[in-house]
Amino acid sequence: MKKAKIYIPNKNPMQSGLGKTNKWILEFETNNPTENPLMGWESSDDTFTELKLEFSSKELAVEYAKKNKIDAEIIEPRKRKTVKKSYADNFLK
Repeated sequence: MKKAKIYIPNKNPMQSGLGKTNKWILEFETNNPTENPLMGWESSDDTFTELKLEFSSKELAVEYAKKNKIDAEIIEPRKRKTVKKSYADNFLK
């Protein structure tokens, strides 16, 4: 049985926007990773590891995994902490 994880990707730390963070990703885990002797990279003969599937909701991703007999681990997104600040707070310390 294939193993996969279902998650929402993190926000790009180099950008301030939240683009591409509303899709759920189903990503397969690597089976039997080996080290490439020439370059030292991790490699595998499993082509499923190169596949990332995008879904508009978590329910669709879970349904796809069940339908295709994929053992999926769901990673729930963390809530962002938002601190409301005022410009005047810079001068009150």
